[in-house]
Amino acid sequence: MPIVLRCHKGIGPAVSGTALVAHDNFSARYDLDRKRGVFSRPTHKLAGQSYVGRILVLDAAKGGVATAWMLNEMKARGMAPAALVLNAANPIMVQGAALADFTMISGFDVDITQAIPNGALVEVDPTGARPFIRIV
Repeated sequence: MPIVLRCHKGIGPAVSGTALVAHDNFSARYDLDRKRGVFSRPTHKLAGQSYVGRILVLDAAKGGVATAWMLNEMKARGMAPAALVLNAANPIMVQGAALADFTMISGFDVDITQAIPNGALVEVDPTGARPFIRIV
């Protein structure tokens, strides 16, 4: 039976894919090698792993205005994650998701990085009144 975790906010189209999960924060500017499509900050818990086409399940958004245009640029080049699922988002990350027509949800009643297993097949749907991530 699928497990559904609902959240408070979402943006972008519904997507599905494999979850890449870590209890760490996310910055498109400081955490990623956007040319190679991998986490590049040596201290990030996902260092060296590819994020392209994956559903990133992380703790919180960090970073400034550069994140917004970086998400858009990554999506335009086909080097973006499929979605971003966060415990907590900031306005800049939401702005970047809107600019890129990128799927993002946040605001769960549980720590999403503990509730979703790394490698799980998940569906993310931000389009309803209560957006959700479903483990299938």
